[in-house]
Amino acid sequence: MYILGIESSCDETAAAIVEDGKHLISNVISTSVKEQALYGGVVPEIASRRHAEYISATVQQALQDANMAIADVDAVAVTFAPGLIGAVLVGVNFAKGLAYGAGKPLVPVHHLRGHIAANYLSHPQLEPPFLCLVASGGHSHILLAHDYTHFEVIGRTRDDAAGEAFDKAARALGFPYPGGIYIDKAAQLGQRGHYKLPKPKVNGSDFDFSFSGLKTAVINLSHHAQQKGEQLSVNDLAADFQGTVADILTDHLMRAAQFTGQKKIVIAGGVSANSGLRQALQTACADRGYELYLPQLSLCGDNAAMIGSQAYYEYLAGVRGDLSLNGIASLPA
Repeated sequence: MYILGIESSCDETAAAIVEDGKHLISNVISTSVKEQALYGGVVPEIASRRHAEYISATVQQALQDANMAIADVDAVAVTFAPGLIGAVLVGVNFAKGLAYGAGKPLVPVHHLRGHIAANYLSHPQLEPPFLCLVASGGHSHILLAHDYTHFEVIGRTRDDAAGEAFDKAARALGFPYPGGIYIDKAAQLGQRGHYKLPKPKVNGSDFDFSFSGLKTAVINLSHHAQQKGEQLSVNDLAADFQGTVADILTDHLMRAAQFTGQKKIVIAGGVSANSGLRQALQTACADRGYELYLPQLSLCGDNAAMIGSQAYYEYLAGVRGDLSLNGIASLPA
């Protein structure tokens, strides 16, 4: 079964063709990230306008790369939630028109489920149940995947997402947007232990996250150094910040694994590309005898391949959309 996936929840306009949820046929991403970087982050209005400009050509390129026409696909899938509402609506409305005009089934896909499904493309042998950490610019969740379409939230952030903390800390250290990759590179040049950073805990929950205080600590260190005319070791602070985030995510995930009894661990989302987090999880899982599944780097960020993959399982579960389908800014997994 061939599914055309469409993704437009943030600043990436993406389209892909996926076969049977496991095999990637084509994958095209058009991004406005360079323009967004001029403003230090995503400007929703700009993202929406660029989606409207890019989406038709992006979908056509995905079909062309697969040597297919719309008549050759079996269904059209689209991210309908969560995301920047203007951006989401561009993809949803385009997908509705395309599916209706071509006489194809329309399959709505939750963005977080899509991130998880990136692992089915990277590891075709992977099957639920498993415990998954989804960490990105907008989300930090620990989810128990009972099967391909039923998920239980074990933990989630109470304030900032991990990726958001990376971007804001990076900005305080003078790095451009998106800042995660610059923090990662700087951390590899620095050493941990020079700066004492907090590891915030959420009262009453062993699994929920809080990154606001950690992010603020980095911002305050930067501001205080500027006010006093002192020089920060950017690389060392990056190493301490990245290491602290990795420690928090890993510790919470390992506690959740013990609580649920799951020994199959999956990570997903943009932060799953971070080298510090990957190393911390590899060490923790190896020490405990857990299986660890990491998505390939090209599928960590937003893309339509993951949407096409998850759509296959949603389709098999009977999930369909019609012309009343609407975009939703916030929705639990």
